[in-house]
Parts: sequence; C-alpha cells; structure tokens
Amino acid sequence: MKVPVFSSAHVLVVGDVMLDRYWFGEVERISPEAPVPVIKVGKVEDRAGGAANVARNIAALGARSTLLSVVGKDEAGQSLERLVRKEGVNAILHEDSSISTTIKLRAIARHQQLLRIDFETLPSFEILESVLADFCKAVEAADVVILSDYGKGGLGHIESMIGIARDAGKPVLVDPKGEDYSKYRGATLITPNRSEFRQVAGSWKNEAELEEKAQKLRKKLELEALLVTRSEEGMSLFREEMCLHEGVTAKEVFDVSGAGDTVIATFGTMLATGASFEESMRMANRAAGIVVGKLGTAVVNREELENQEKA
Repeated sequence: MKVPVFSSAHVLVVGDVMLDRYWFGEVERISPEAPVPVIKVGKVEDRAGGAANVARNIAALGARSTLLSVVGKDEAGQSLERLVRKEGVNAILHEDSSISTTIKLRAIARHQQLLRIDFETLPSFEILESVLADFCKAVEAADVVILSDYGKGGLGHIESMIGIARDAGKPVLVDPKGEDYSKYRGATLITPNRSEFRQVAGSWKNEAELEEKAQKLRKKLELEALLVTRSEEGMSLFREEMCLHEGVTAKEVFDVSGAGDTVIATFGTMLATGASFEESMRMANRAAGIVVGKLGTAVVNREELENQEKA
C-alpha cells in the first residue's frame, strides 16, 4: 500500500497532555537504607506525552497538527510547549495556575524501566470552559478531530465536543479511558486496546465472541467503527456487518508505551487525506510495528512508513 502525501491534511488533537521525563543512569549498588537499587543519573530527557504525543506523531508524518489542551503555569508546562512547537505542532495550551502539569517520571538503567512516578491534578472548570470555546473555533479548520482521553480531566466537555465536531461534518476519533464509554456516544471511531476493551465488554473465548461483543458496543455507542488494538495479535476493525483483522508487523518489540498514540495519530491523518477506514487501519498497523521498536514515547515519520513498505 502506497504511503500518501500528508501535507494537505489538518488534524485537531484535544485531550490530556503530559510531560514524559526520563532519568537515564546506571545501577551499581543496592541502597543501604532499603533493598532497592541506587541509580546514578547521567542524563535527563523530556518528551511530549499523552495527547501531545498524538499531535507530534501527526506532525512527524508531515501533516498540519493543532493541539488544544491545558497545562499548569510551571516549568513542566513551558517545557512541554517548547517540545511540541519545536516538532511543528500548532499548540494552543491554556495555563491553569491552580494545577501542576502532569508529569510521568521514569528511571531507566540499561534500557530497563526501574520506576515510574506520576504527578497530576485535575484542571479547573473555568479553564475547561475556555478550552471548549477555542475548540468551537479550531474545529472548523480541521479535517479530522482526535480526542485523546487519558483520564486526567482535560476532556470534561467531551460529549459537547463530539456533538460540535459531528455537526460540523468532521470525523471524530477517540482514544478511550475508564469503564464508562457512554460519553463517547456518537463518535466516528474509538480505539481501545485489548485490556481496555475487555474491561468494558467482558472477556471472550474466540474470535466470533469478540466480534459479537465489539459489534454490540459499536451499535450501542452509535459508532461508525470500532478499532481494537490487540498487542501481539495485531488489530481488528469492526464496522457494520464487517470485521477486518491485521496481524502484527513488528520485527522487534522494545517498548509499547505510546504505541496507541501512534495508531490513532496515523489512522486520523490517513482519514484526513481521504483514505478509507480499511486503508487507515493498515497504515496505522504499519506505524505501530515501527514505533514499538523504539524506546519510550516516540514518533514514526513518512520515510519510515515508505521504507517498511519496500522491506
């Protein structure tokens, strides 16, 4: 499948942003205070995570990427804005002085994650109202809308956003979180991973049972499609009277963190070029196979997609 040119596509990403901060170091001893390793940090690296990682994946493909979200009025928020702007993302970040920017801090030694520490607080109602106002303006210029829900409170008006976008004739893709999917009703597509889908729909014993549960949820939520990413089993797309499965393409799985961001970013960018759901899934699956071979939250560019097609 040929990789399209993405430069004319414009995708709006709204949701929970976070700063992925990595402490890289070496472990040479155990602490005398407790039976835990002592890591001597040699390098600190910041990366844009959550909805910001979705936005940077879109920009990496060569499409126009607009990010709308909330950050704290702090060093982490400033760092996050610098990171996404540097990668070509049009960032509309509302500062909320009452919160701290969400940070996921990871300590890594010899390519192994030893510890993760999360810092997070919910944004205020007033800030979310201003985000909704900006959403109404930004949605008109976008070809596709992606709502990236990490359960951090940044999508308090998600039902209104879905309605506004659909009224404007824009496809809405949602990366879901939690057990209550009713708030995503009316979206074009949702992209739960295998464990998230199981949490909502229950377990299954075979492919037929999986399809039955997926179609039941799709109809209940009035979705055009449902994409279940299934780790080493690839991914499955469910539409009315149709199920399409793609096997995994990864040559080596190194780190799955952020892979869901790459999937929805690639799928949405493909749709924005006029591609079908089936074509979009195939390209998203190809991108996922590349990104899991990288450490931490990473991106896939158009050249990498083309090179994998030739391989």
